[in-house]
Amino acid sequence: MLLSRSTPEYENREDQRMSKQVITVDGEEKVVREDTAKAYRGVYWALISLAAFIIIAAILLFGGFIKLGTDTQIRDQRPASQSQ
Repeated sequence: MLLSRSTPEYENREDQRMSKQVITVDGEEKVVREDTAKAYRGVYWALISLAAFIIIAAILLFGGFIKLGTDTQIRDQRPASQSQ
């Protein structure tokens, strides 16, 4: 007979085999399984990496706009003495 849900005895054995780690959530330290802690840290670092990418892209974009705005040389200027 197949059971769709695990029994409490199996869950206890599974928890005993997994190492425990401490994570901080909202200023409160919680003891969780190792895989849960890794997933939590992975999401945290993914969000930090995404924010850093957006900040760097914004700096480069606005730096380009500032350079275009302060560029004093006109590149497509025709000479005034050009005959037609």
